[in-house]
Amino acid sequence: MIYHNLFLANSSKEATLVNLLRYRTLQQPNQVPYTFLVNGETEKLSLTYETLDQKARAIAALLQSMKAFGERVLLLYPPGLEFIAAFFGGLYAGVTVVPVYPPRGKQRMTRLQAIAKDAQATFALTTSSVMTKLGERFKEEPELAALQSIATDNIAENLADDWFFPEITNNSLALLQYTSGTTGNPKGVMVNHENLLYNSALIYQSFEHTPDSRGVIWLPPYHDMGLIGGVLQPIYGGFSVMLMSPESFLQKPFRWLKAISDYQATTSGGPNFAYDLCVDKITPEQRQQLDLSSWEVAFNGAEPVRAETIERFSATFADCGFKRSAFYPCYGMAETTLIVSGGLKKEPPVIRFVQDQAFKQNLIVTTTSEDEDARAIVGVGHTSLDQKIAIANPESLTRCLDGQIGEIWVAGQSVAGGYWNKPEETQQIFNPQLQDTKEEPFLRTGDLGFLLNGELFVTGRLKDMMIIRGQNHYPQDIEFTVENSHPGLRPNCGAVFSVEVDGVEQLVITQEIERTYLRQLDVDEVVKSIRQAVSEQHQLQVYAIVLLKTASIPKTSSGKIQRHACRVGFLDKSLDIVGDWTANLAETDLQQLQAEVEDLWEQVHSLDVNQSEDNQKSFKPNLTEKEIEAWLISHLAMYLKIPPDEIDIQESFAAYGLDSAVVVSMTGELGEWIGCELEITLFWEYPDIETLAQYLAEEYHSSPEIKTSVTV
Repeated sequence: MIYHNLFLANSSKEATLVNLLRYRTLQQPNQVPYTFLVNGETEKLSLTYETLDQKARAIAALLQSMKAFGERVLLLYPPGLEFIAAFFGGLYAGVTVVPVYPPRGKQRMTRLQAIAKDAQATFALTTSSVMTKLGERFKEEPELAALQSIATDNIAENLADDWFFPEITNNSLALLQYTSGTTGNPKGVMVNHENLLYNSALIYQSFEHTPDSRGVIWLPPYHDMGLIGGVLQPIYGGFSVMLMSPESFLQKPFRWLKAISDYQATTSGGPNFAYDLCVDKITPEQRQQLDLSSWEVAFNGAEPVRAETIERFSATFADCGFKRSAFYPCYGMAETTLIVSGGLKKEPPVIRFVQDQAFKQNLIVTTTSEDEDARAIVGVGHTSLDQKIAIANPESLTRCLDGQIGEIWVAGQSVAGGYWNKPEETQQIFNPQLQDTKEEPFLRTGDLGFLLNGELFVTGRLKDMMIIRGQNHYPQDIEFTVENSHPGLRPNCGAVFSVEVDGVEQLVITQEIERTYLRQLDVDEVVKSIRQAVSEQHQLQVYAIVLLKTASIPKTSSGKIQRHACRVGFLDKSLDIVGDWTANLAETDLQQLQAEVEDLWEQVHSLDVNQSEDNQKSFKPNLTEKEIEAWLISHLAMYLKIPPDEIDIQESFAAYGLDSAVVVSMTGELGEWIGCELEITLFWEYPDIETLAQYLAEEYHSSPEIKTSVTV
């Protein structure tokens, strides 16, 4: 076992995260590993090692008194320091922690219920605030009502004196990491202490961290990248990190780069879309405030890494001191704890050009950037320590040659123990051998890729899972939502998949219509029902919906839906279509749309004869109900790229198919326009323009400062 120069224990069996935090506490009690930016900007909360250890011991002592050892314990926290204390408190008690984000506002609790049931959880740790919000809803669901819920912010600190070291080893189960997107058939990845420490060693070595490194992390702590990379890596490496919530970043992407600038961070990153969002949302005036010269590792992972993004971001922020060589494309997943591969810290990203037509047939033919048929693909590095990567033919299960596309297989001490209570899937995914060499068991990642001179390139998915905005989404979950959204849709006769549009993964739905509905089919009504259901239950925007003739969707001889064939049929327009809808992503009409939006503002401002000319020009809010309605209509129109007169103020936001990232971003922009922070649940609590505008206007006039709510 390789650990980074730490005297964690007398033997590798005793090397656990509990030993690690205890070691840090003894050696550096007053060092601050975590600072949380409450509002994403200046308001800060911090934890020293000594304080964190004390909080963890108090939580653990209470769990130990309740005989929780070996049980599964849900962690229901918004991002913040309370989550970190509870995570280590669970480990200190010898339980298996299960991080889950608490549902926002009126969101359904389907995912939470499914995870609680699958994990056979008996306890839930949370905050008193979350418990108050969810308490009544828990009573309505058997899986949640049975949980013993504990608000850790109310635990007396002197309980820490009652703690005793649990009987755990490096092989003890520490974490069930439920892969994002799962609802109907959740899969909890079984991660032990050895997995976590070994992967931390991989990250430490790959990123070339030192005790002088400084991090800024906005990634959610219930996601593997945010937890292992953002919470555990600082303790492993003995350095400090600034944390903020994902909502703070999505509301104002500037906050992320401003934090890097202010605290001179050396390591930070996120999925590819985060870098695109910064290019699109951060203004030239804001860029003048940034100094990104300290940024040494700008990791990019969790979704396909795009060469266009690397070039756009590097060019946009070059004047801020950002170095293109800081970009660090990497590859990983929950099943390997986190990281699988990454490049060399001081080397620029590896970009190769291949012939696009051959690539679409899973063939690699290298070319140059001048070739009209060239497609740029980004390398995601190589493995390190004694972890292995192999490319296997997914049919024969034999090793592929260099430059041949196959399934990416991984072996090493980062590979988790399998899926909780799923022995058959564990055997199929975590234990196959290469048939030609009979090498050690590998993990089948389900990703396609190839190796070229040791560099790994990821080319697509073997499985049906989609990655949109860095989150995994399983088609069967969305298909179930779709078929239940309208009575005219045939059960088990739909397919969901993603397509790339202008470098972005977009969601496509194909669905058969019931025969009895064909003659009276109202396409607009069905499309509206589907978009609303997918937005409400999965927080995703739909790019295209294709309604198919009864009994026409491609199936296998055994009756299984062929999603790949549906995708091909969608792209070559060969499906038997009875109605369809596609989102307007074109930018050709944006000038006209902008003109229509400005006309709307002029109409609203003309109603207020008392408003000054300066206010009219700058669109400063009067915060009348009509003003707020106009703001919401105009911004929704711009997001959806539709004329403002097509927006119905009594229609729910979900009916327009908004995804969660757009909603959070709009909340931030609305708060900035009004001049205060707004709750991120606003669009869920007040679900249409009319209701939301009325609430904000009343709140403003009853109290000039709208009450802010920032989650800690």
